[in-house]
Amino acid sequence: MFECVVKKLSDLGKTISTMESCTGGAIANEITNIEGASEVLKYSAITYSNEFKIKMGVSKDIIDEFTVYSAEVAREMSKKISDFTLSDYGIGVTGRINRSDSSNLVGGDNSTIYVSVYDRENDKYYESIVKAVKESRCENKELVVKNIVEMMEKDIL
Repeated sequence: MFECVVKKLSDLGKTISTMESCTGGAIANEITNIEGASEVLKYSAITYSNEFKIKMGVSKDIIDEFTVYSAEVAREMSKKISDFTLSDYGIGVTGRINRSDSSNLVGGDNSTIYVSVYDRENDKYYESIVKAVKESRCENKELVVKNIVEMMEKDIL
């Protein structure tokens, strides 16, 4: 799915990094499935727990105020991973894929996934919400990946 995005990033000499939660590395996996990905992907973090989101720079105060399942946390994730790696674009994803979380009972419903892409050069965020409408986690992760590819192709690159 990311073929055109990786090619365009490479042609522009741009880089990307990801901080994923519920997608568990699906975005980085899609990118690294493409030859030449090492030219554009700087780093990928899977931060399933609040603890590691915070260790990667996401503000505990933002998590406490808006909950870990929020557009605000996805935004923080995208910016902090871009800042950490000095990549041109940072992707942040948080949400639930049809499953409750006993560690985070407050905030969001069980089928909302928040996506943010941060453009460091322009200090701009591109955001979307994806609904987990498919039966399997794998299919819902594919929906998120497809959403990010569409955002990158249509709005960013």
